[in-house]
Amino acid sequence: MLFQQIGRYLICDEFEDALTMSSLIIAIPIHSWQHTLQSSSWIISMNTILLLISSNVFMTFAWYGHLKYGHDWPLWKAILVSWGIALFEYCLAVPANRLGYGEFTGFQLKIIQEVVTLIVFIVFAILFLKEKLAWNYIVAFAFLGGAAFFAFAFKANDAVT
Repeated sequence: MLFQQIGRYLICDEFEDALTMSSLIIAIPIHSWQHTLQSSSWIISMNTILLLISSNVFMTFAWYGHLKYGHDWPLWKAILVSWGIALFEYCLAVPANRLGYGEFTGFQLKIIQEVVTLIVFIVFAILFLKEKLAWNYIVAFAFLGGAAFFAFAFKANDAVT
């Protein structure tokens, strides 16, 4: 977004809504511009996460949905059906990563993706596959949650290149 100050207002020349890609012009009183920029950052972050959640629902069904109903299918049919479902996953995941890349690093986007994948899969496995969540899976997921905490809790100033 391009912001410029005109008098007592901060003007956003091109604010593109990530989902509709419509352009609009807004004028923000100068005393509230910092709050608006922060909430804009929050909106981008939430849109990224919501798109990743949506894409993961498609991905989970593409990868694991045939386990419940597709046992009688030939392998080629399971692959084609999965690819058809995965197309929708890509249509959501690619924009999510493009939108979120300025707010998050590539590493953070991948970690968000994995945490979302686990949460979506837990719900899928319990509700769709009718599997039970055992204590050892809960412990494993807790450790992965700890890994996500360390990825976001501290700034990585000395990143290895």
